[in-house]
Parts: sequence; C-alpha cells; structure tokens
Amino acid sequence: MSDIKASILIVDDEESVRTSLAEVFTYLGYRTRSATDGLAALIEIRREVPDLLLSDLNMPAMSGFELLSIIHRRFPAIYVIAMSGMFTENQIPTGVTADAFYKKGAGVRDLLKIVESRSLQRREHRDAPEPIWVQRNGHDVSGEEFVTIACPECFRTFPQAISGTANLILDTSCVFCHSWILYAIVAPRSLEFPQPWKPSSQENRSITPLHWSPAEPPGESHNTN
Repeated sequence: MSDIKASILIVDDEESVRTSLAEVFTYLGYRTRSATDGLAALIEIRREVPDLLLSDLNMPAMSGFELLSIIHRRFPAIYVIAMSGMFTENQIPTGVTADAFYKKGAGVRDLLKIVESRSLQRREHRDAPEPIWVQRNGHDVSGEEFVTIACPECFRTFPQAISGTANLILDTSCVFCHSWILYAIVAPRSLEFPQPWKPSSQENRSITPLHWSPAEPPGESHNTN
C-alpha cells in the first residue's frame, strides 16, 4: 500500500507516457505532477520538492542524464528512478545517478514494485563520484572542440578540450581547486552508452584532490579506454 502523502514527479517528453503513468499513480493515492524535460522538472521542483522522481533519460532541452546529476547534488533526499527503453538489462546503467532503474515496456507492475519497495532498499554505496553530464559547446578560436565544466567543489566553471570522447566517461582536474572530476558528454538519442571510467594504472586511484605536475597542465583530459 503506497503512502498517500507521497508525491512523485514524472519527467518524460512523450505525453502518452506522462499521462498514463500519472493516471496510475494518482489512482494509487500519490500526489502526482509531470514535466516534459529536465528544465521543466527543475521548475516544478522549485515549487515543491517531490518524494520521488521518475525520469526518462533521452529528452530534448535537458536530458535525464543531466537532470539526475543535478538532483544528486542539489536534492539528495529525492528517491530517483531512471527509466529508458534503450537498455536490455534492468540494472542501473553505468554513470546514471539514480537509486533504481525501470526498463520501459517491462510493465507497470515492475515499476510499482520499485516504487513501493523504495523504503526497504538501501542506497548503493559507490567508491567513485558520479560523473557530471555536460553538453558540447562547439569549438574555440583555434578550432578545438570543448565543453564547459562546473566544478562541484568550488562551483567555478572552466573550459575543457575534448577529442574523440564519444561513449566514454572521462576525468579531469579543476583548474581552480584541483578537485578530481568525472564527466561525460551528453549525446541525445544515442543508443550507445559511455563506458565506465577506469584508471590508467592498475592501482586504485584516490578521490582526493589532484595537483598537476609541470608536465601535465591543468584542465588536460585523461582519455581512459
């Protein structure tokens, strides 16, 4: 039996999905709202923070990848369920910042089991920080492609050159506070997913801030296949 006082925010760019899920959860006693993409969801969250967030991953304007990364940092109390039809397994895809994953098409019963068992589940502990999802910014004056990264520690932004980084989770260091940052490039509607980040050496890498050596200038990305 669901908690009548619980609220849920459904985020999906397909109206039929939003409508059908809203009808189901409203019938079960949830206070239900919906949003068409990540930006619309943040506006709804400013009005009222929901208990649960059910979000699609591939959406225009702001994708679910970006939205969930923001929710994880700004609203950690929200129980997050990511949903998508892109993946064949029911496990949380690599790099997705969520408490649970629902495979679209698996049936409403499977989704309800995830929602109603949330209080019994313990959040997974991750040894590495979650990646920041960023969009491509274009090219600088020299023609090099880059993205703009906002450091989650000092909140300053800096440009990061990228090259051949499709479907990879990368790491870099903040040019201001030298904090270690994982990031991934958003590729809307892509059926491929970034591969897990792996250190270049066989030794475990510490999550403590890094200090760059003169041979390795700040902001240089480490492409780790």
